[in-house]
Amino acid sequence: MKAMILAAGKGTRVRPITNVVPKPMIPLLGKPVMESILEHLRDAGFDQIVVNTSHLAPVIQDYFRDGTHFGVQIAYSFEGLLDRGQLQGEALGSAGGMKRIQDFPSFFDDTFAVLCGDALVDVDFQKAVSFHRERGAVATIILRDVPREEVFRYGVVATDPTGRITQFQEKPKVEQAVSTQINTGIYIFEPSVFDHIPSGRSFDIGSELFPALVKCGAPMYGVELPFQWVDIGSVPDYWEASRLALRGGIRGFRIPGREVMPGVHIGINVGWNPNRCTVRGPVLIGGSTFIGDGAAIEGPAVIGAGCVIEPGAVVKECILADYTRVSSVARLDRLVIFGNQCIQPNGEHFGIEETGVSWVIDDARAKQEFAPVQQELLQLAREIAD
Repeated sequence: MKAMILAAGKGTRVRPITNVVPKPMIPLLGKPVMESILEHLRDAGFDQIVVNTSHLAPVIQDYFRDGTHFGVQIAYSFEGLLDRGQLQGEALGSAGGMKRIQDFPSFFDDTFAVLCGDALVDVDFQKAVSFHRERGAVATIILRDVPREEVFRYGVVATDPTGRITQFQEKPKVEQAVSTQINTGIYIFEPSVFDHIPSGRSFDIGSELFPALVKCGAPMYGVELPFQWVDIGSVPDYWEASRLALRGGIRGFRIPGREVMPGVHIGINVGWNPNRCTVRGPVLIGGSTFIGDGAAIEGPAVIGAGCVIEPGAVVKECILADYTRVSSVARLDRLVIFGNQCIQPNGEHFGIEETGVSWVIDDARAKQEFAPVQQELLQLAREIAD
């Protein structure tokens, strides 16, 4: 079977993380979100997958290549152009990206699935496809019920007793929403859907295609299936998803490394003495990371690969990207350190270099040049730890 992963967006609600990596490549416990999506599609019988790309497209393609190592076949549809040696993304919208793939060279020849590259799901695609075909639908949306106060974040649908969609609203005001059933970004389509999508211009699935299908009376259905949906569409979403994964709350998602004490998983070649530092789970420590004596790490926390947590440092409920160095005088509390940025769970952030705190947090691969007073503080911290 064939499927498409939508991966061309800029991920503005996840900035500044998406200034460095595209949204589908955001690491959840070190594993790109899109990798988990691919694995689920593969296990559901989808073996031919096209990914549309635009923003930071090479990051996605260089990681997944042709899909062989993931047990699928992958092709890419780049939306943009090469200008003066630099790739410039020009995304065509979710439906426009689908149309571009179909225009070259009519790839979708039977029922196919489309899903966003920024959410972990374990939806039963066999049930979804069966529902879709039984009703002769041109499009089927996998639905989910949410609290009314959250509807403004999503596309909202109204259905009749058979599941046929009668109205579609894209991110309505709470008081104007026709229901609390929302679009999860997981779709089953027939190739005939392309009759409703124009070529060569931007066109969106939620705000343009679906209202057009409803208006013309096309057989469009919604089905609510029980499944876990872990959205990573914003910084707060990413924060909560990481904590959920650390606690084992995502079905089918394996915490990497080996568990060396309750709730503490580590990769290989970790330099630490568990008896001389304090680590309280749930915590994941990446391979080749160093943790100095007297350091304290309190979970939920993710310490990336190649990090350096110096003696006496305190890291409480943080997510540290690979190769983060935390100095002995640092006290980090509820922060994401990623792409030279300190990011709070609500998305507020500041640059490490711009704010002059690079002597406290920086890249572990950088040459260390401490001022004399900083050297004295570092030596004092080490003496206390000893």
